[in-house]
Amino acid sequence: MATTPRLRDRYSTEIVAQMTEEFAYKNVMQVPKLVKVVASMGVGEGREDAAHVTTAADDLMAICGQRPKITRARKSISNFKLREGMTVGCFVTLRGDRMYEFMDRLVALALPRIRDFRGLSPNGFDGRGNYSLGLKEQTVFPEIDPDKVQRMQGLNITIVTTAKTDAEALALLKRFGLPLAEK
Repeated sequence: MATTPRLRDRYSTEIVAQMTEEFAYKNVMQVPKLVKVVASMGVGEGREDAAHVTTAADDLMAICGQRPKITRARKSISNFKLREGMTVGCFVTLRGDRMYEFMDRLVALALPRIRDFRGLSPNGFDGRGNYSLGLKEQTVFPEIDPDKVQRMQGLNITIVTTAKTDAEALALLKRFGLPLAEK
């Protein structure tokens, strides 16, 4: 029998009670929760060399533990030398236990390894309770061996919550341990 992730246990035992008290929810089901985490890598050079896309997909699979979906261009854009159907990136949508495990590794292992890190920008909220952040390189995750990386690749992470406002999402993500800087 598999054990439940540490952050899921923390959410159900501590965070629900704290959020109910802070925002005066009348029902436990009103407490915001994590819905999904989407990690994506854009690979602009993938149109010339398919190896870049393969490497990015392999790195994303090592980081997330799930096979990424390859994204292709929907329309042709001549200024970018892009044709419809060309590979432009890859993404992974994490839900359930994998999502909580990824969040735990992001907060506990990856973010502290960023050089000169002073916290995440609080401007990453979209107004509906979702938060997006970008990492400049994939090597901050311990699953990636920096000696075997041929080129540094950026990584976008979007955390989707059921929060109605950014204030609720901010309180939820801070309780999950996300190091958000003060405005």
